[in-house]
Amino acid sequence: MRNIIQTIRQSLSWKLSLGIMLMAIPIFGLALGILSELSREDIKNEATKHAASMLNTAMQRFSRYLEMAQTATDINDWQVTANLNPDSLRNLSHYIIAFNGHVDGCWISTEPEVFPEYGRLFSAYTVRKPDTIITSIDQQYDYSMETWYKKPSILGKPCWTVFSNKTDHLSDILDEVLATYSKPLYDANNRLVAVIATDLSLRRLSNDIMKETPYKDSYFIMTGEEGRFCLHPDSTKIFNETIFSGADPKKNSDIFALGYEMTTGKQGTMSVKIDGKKCLVSYQPVPGTEWSLALVCPERSILQNYNRLPLILTPLIIIGMLLILLFSIITVAHAIRPLNKLTEKIRRISAGHYDEQINISQYSDIVGRLQNTFAAMQRSLSTHVRNIQQMNEEAAKRNDELVRASELARIADHQKAMFIQNVSHQIRTPLNIIMGFSQVLKDSKNIIPDEEAKGISDMIKQNADKLSRMVIMLYDSSVRSLNKDFRLCEDDIVSCNEIARESIASIEEYFPDVPMNFKSEVADSLTLHTNRLYLKRILRELLFNACKYSDCKNIWLRVSENESLVRFTVEDTGPGIADEYASQLFDLFSKSSDLTEGLGIGLPLTRHHVRNLGGDIRLDTDYKDGCRFIIEFSKT
Repeated sequence: MRNIIQTIRQSLSWKLSLGIMLMAIPIFGLALGILSELSREDIKNEATKHAASMLNTAMQRFSRYLEMAQTATDINDWQVTANLNPDSLRNLSHYIIAFNGHVDGCWISTEPEVFPEYGRLFSAYTVRKPDTIITSIDQQYDYSMETWYKKPSILGKPCWTVFSNKTDHLSDILDEVLATYSKPLYDANNRLVAVIATDLSLRRLSNDIMKETPYKDSYFIMTGEEGRFCLHPDSTKIFNETIFSGADPKKNSDIFALGYEMTTGKQGTMSVKIDGKKCLVSYQPVPGTEWSLALVCPERSILQNYNRLPLILTPLIIIGMLLILLFSIITVAHAIRPLNKLTEKIRRISAGHYDEQINISQYSDIVGRLQNTFAAMQRSLSTHVRNIQQMNEEAAKRNDELVRASELARIADHQKAMFIQNVSHQIRTPLNIIMGFSQVLKDSKNIIPDEEAKGISDMIKQNADKLSRMVIMLYDSSVRSLNKDFRLCEDDIVSCNEIARESIASIEEYFPDVPMNFKSEVADSLTLHTNRLYLKRILRELLFNACKYSDCKNIWLRVSENESLVRFTVEDTGPGIADEYASQLFDLFSKSSDLTEGLGIGLPLTRHHVRNLGGDIRLDTDYKDGCRFIIEFSKT
């Protein structure tokens, strides 16, 4: 260990590498921490929007069932007072259930002594069973104190209530919690004669809305008066507990805040701790009732994938840091190797070996210049004093040339590095997708559905086409670079409308969801003597950019003509191209910013191909709604 520490102290490459790492680690860690926190907040914000959207969908479905039950009651209630006799009431109850498949029960219960021959109370009821409909008359069930009968009688208007059978008398027909719409009925003298009620099974409604929840452990709850549970995945809590049950006002203030919001008919989203677990609760009142429906999403389910991220990133970060350290050591050691050799030469010269030759370095960096300076010094010591002035002038001239060469080399090296980095990034992204989905197909053979496999295959093909497009662009760029006078062979007779349609069809394979519009003012017989392949590449590049950088709503390819020219116009709507960038649009490797996707060679190559085919291309700067490129070819 002591030898290792001594080696590090004496090694300049180790000192520089460790210094770089010690400076980079806290910056890198801080950036990761900020990114992690921002990502966590973004996930929560998206979860809030998603939960609210899912709750709205469930509420619409729930309200639709309530409206259908209410409509079934309202359009038939007149028949009760019009035909107030036992048989008619029984038939009407059966009719409502038989012709309204969404209704689970119907009660028509009269005021006491309306039918003395049947006793004090009379109730005709129909209940839907899984395989039958039961219709009967009950004279023993005392319904007069039930909420579904008593509440509308007192209010004098229809209302919704939640009803749960608590008597053994009805256990054979009512064995679940019901949402009941009750309506009081009056005779010509405005005297209450009966209450008609239609029932919906909350268990069935719960199963229906529970089919679609945003997360694995999320669930719906519904509360009624005083926050009492009407709907809950734990059936033992229904009617037996309220949202406030077991909550301490001091320790569980969030529960009381949520209960207050729900019982007062408010709408919103809150972060609440339920049963010791942090949950995101989105809630809103049920229209026309005193109930409130809420979607509960446990935070651990929302952040499930996010919480796995550190397990993946930690080993990758450690490996990456070690690789950076190794690369830094190798790079720094290589960079200072000439210094070690130079030190040995200087030591020999200082010992009196003035004939020791210091080689001229081929590098123009600081180490190379230092070595060349010592070489010039060594040569000056071996020459006569009368040549000192001349040698100084030559050395100054050389130094000026080295500075200029160094600056040019630095600029060229920066452009090369940025281009290589850009190409690597553009190729690596689709290549990673192809490799990833290829591995998925390999590992999931005969397991994934055909539709999903087709989607994966389409994704692989799209990214393979993207790689092919980049390779073609790089090849065309290299041909242009090697032979600037290269001319394309114009040996095809090409229909203007046909090549436009082919280009649109080709782009639709990349962007199947983007609507493409085509308009031609020329006849299908109009042709050009040109190179078909490169004309198609020109149109495809412009359409590809339109799909990629516009709002993808109004993309047009138009073909028109005048007396001497055929014009192809590619137009889109969207952000367009900034005026300050328009002048550099056709320069190689030019992009609006370093973050802009692409290689910076698409439009320059497009203009090169257009001119090689004898045409011209320009950006219509008068068009301000997006971007419009115009290509013109001579008819002759």
